[in-house]
Amino acid sequence: MTRQSYVILAVAGSAALLLGAFAFQHLGGLAPCKMCIWQRYPHLAAILLGVLAFFVPLPVLIVLGAGAALVTAGIGGYHVGVEQGWWEGPSSCSGSAVGDLDPNALFDQIMAAPLIRCDEIAWQFAGLSMAGWNMVLSLVIAGLWIAALRVRPTSA
Repeated sequence: MTRQSYVILAVAGSAALLLGAFAFQHLGGLAPCKMCIWQRYPHLAAILLGVLAFFVPLPVLIVLGAGAALVTAGIGGYHVGVEQGWWEGPSSCSGSAVGDLDPNALFDQIMAAPLIRCDEIAWQFAGLSMAGWNMVLSLVIAGLWIAALRVRPTSA
């Protein structure tokens, strides 16, 4: 395969994951949590880097594309750990202890809490949540970026 073929596959993979996330959100009614949103940005960056790599064929763009895929895989892995209770997530989107709050402070905390929690699994398939699937598939996409880097560019 050519370098461009690998880049096309990597970009298509990120685009498919983004489109899937939007489909779950807008067609399936599953509102994303804060960490779900964080996982989308690196996919967008990877898509833009892939498009740019067609016009400016620099290896650094491919390295950055692989980095973007690895970043979203890392966020997905972190999110899976939060969902499974292996570690705490951001206090702004995970359950937290009430502590010694008086009733007014507790009410304020409840009213300021987000509606979508990062530590609850909204959907899963084959034992993996959406964050888990993002992690696995983003690692595959990173492999495509790395394969693109390893292929010698074709001369025009």
